[in-house]
Amino acid sequence: MILRNISLKQYNTFGLDYKAGCFAELRSEEEAVDFLRDKKQYPEPLQILGEGSNILFTGDYKGTVIHAKIEGIKVEQQNDRLSAVSAGSGVKWDHFVEWCIKNGYGGVENLSFIPGLVGATPVQNIGAYGIEVKDTIEKVRALDISDGSVREFSNEECRFGYRDSIFKKELKSKYLVIKVFFKLNTIPSFKIEYGSLKKEVERLGEINLSNVRLAVINIRRYKLPDPGVIGNAGSFFKNPVVNKADAENLFLKYPYIPHYFDFSGGYKLAAGWLIDQCGWKGKRIGDAGVHDKQALVLVNHGSATGKDIYDLSEAIKQSVLDKFGIELEREVEIIGPI
Repeated sequence: MILRNISLKQYNTFGLDYKAGCFAELRSEEEAVDFLRDKKQYPEPLQILGEGSNILFTGDYKGTVIHAKIEGIKVEQQNDRLSAVSAGSGVKWDHFVEWCIKNGYGGVENLSFIPGLVGATPVQNIGAYGIEVKDTIEKVRALDISDGSVREFSNEECRFGYRDSIFKKELKSKYLVIKVFFKLNTIPSFKIEYGSLKKEVERLGEINLSNVRLAVINIRRYKLPDPGVIGNAGSFFKNPVVNKADAENLFLKYPYIPHYFDFSGGYKLAAGWLIDQCGWKGKRIGDAGVHDKQALVLVNHGSATGKDIYDLSEAIKQSVLDKFGIELEREVEIIGPI
């Protein structure tokens, strides 16, 4: 289905009412291949968009927005310990997590209640509570935007990093994810040591898939605003990683700074804490603001523009740099003029 001059308000969780010159909703691999091969149908450039939960538009998009709505979850293979499960890129991520828990498959329960579609998860390498989706992905099936040809990327070929992948760097906007294959545990092992998760799981009772999922949902509901009520894109900034020497100097000055050892040999710091220490939590400039329970989340109180939210993020970055000497990196992708 191809539409012209359509509002993108329902396709970005900030609720910003910008327009796309052309909008293509693709419901199958075959439909996507046909669309990409017939370049007369649409103006370039192309922008791939799921639910827009990690996007900040700052203006109308003059080219074509591609929205893959490929559904379906399928058990591909299973043995006593592992199950290979595929999911279409248009499946809502949390619906997939819920399906896994109901069927007794472990590995993604810590990633409950994250907004967005399955197709975005390998692009962003989503993560929460000590887990990243890369730990469960076996391969990614995608289409080359230039000619519609099919390619499958192994886990290694995806070059996953912290909130990062090959699809955000070398192959940014060059491939359309159509299906993701996961390797899940039929005998779950739980990772609940991160943050307050263990305490919440124990409060609920037995440590099992359902209670871990419920604990994550409870925590996220308390800390994070519902995009259906107030526009936001979840965590706006990445948690910065600093080298050991710089981290130790910071610990001397700020002994209570939350930190976690990183595989790089340095330390990952809590960006929300850094922002909070700069006095931003709950603050607003016009209708662009910082959530009052989680300083990592920027919100649209109603009439903020994408530029308003971007400018607020720049002010936050500068204040953290001035106070701590740390340059924050946005997790949210900016699309449009700045």
